[in-house]
Amino acid sequence: MLLDLLHWVAQPASLTARRLGYAGDSVRLASRSRRCRAAWAPHLAAAQDAVRAAMRDLPRRDTVVVLGSGLLDDVPIDDLAATFRRVVLVDAVHPWRGRWRARRFANVSRLVHDLSGTRDLLLGRGETFGPMLPPLCREADLVVSANLLSQLPILPVARLEAAGRLGPFTDPEAFGGLIVAAHLDALAGLSAQVCLVTDRDETEEDRDGRVLERIDLLYGVDPGPAVRGWDWVLAPFGEEARDRRLVHRVGAYPDWRPAA
Repeated sequence: MLLDLLHWVAQPASLTARRLGYAGDSVRLASRSRRCRAAWAPHLAAAQDAVRAAMRDLPRRDTVVVLGSGLLDDVPIDDLAATFRRVVLVDAVHPWRGRWRARRFANVSRLVHDLSGTRDLLLGRGETFGPMLPPLCREADLVVSANLLSQLPILPVARLEAAGRLGPFTDPEAFGGLIVAAHLDALAGLSAQVCLVTDRDETEEDRDGRVLERIDLLYGVDPGPAVRGWDWVLAPFGEEARDRRLVHRVGAYPDWRPAA
């Protein structure tokens, strides 16, 4: 806990990102990724392979935008930097670990953006969603949504549950679904190829393989059938509880398109 506190203090994050909880979430993610390095390795490798598959047949490779770049654990930053003239990493917080991994590449830049579109709602400055994507996405050849979709509703929904109301919104489940759907709608409006990697549901299992609980992480919103899927052991036995683990089902879409 003390180490996490020190990392939070040293985190390169704005006052707004700290106030809204994004800085704390980034620290906790980095801490868990270190503890669960072995359990996460297959998932991170598969996510990177999905991005490489998206790059393979692009007719033009000028600009790639990575949404939810974070620690860059699930992003093949070396391959992106070698392939595209410009790589833009977008997130609410750009932690030191991600910055360190990208430091060698002169063509990699960072952009701070609230990808949930709920910042003004959470700060009490608005009544509706803000822009989900930065305008730069409209200039890109490839846009990667990197294990982001299920994460977008977490803090806004928690804030709504605690407050009872955010602007006109009072139903946490419906609110979460709106955030997920808004991100997909924004991606669908791009001319760029979209690579979508997202966890879709969470199961809590005991050591006998029995499912104790299952949660739809996308609030009923279906991005369509995935090209490839795998299980991500988010919390192995001993992380959350001695005899329970959390497993996420992940779907990868190297060339995601909305259902017709």
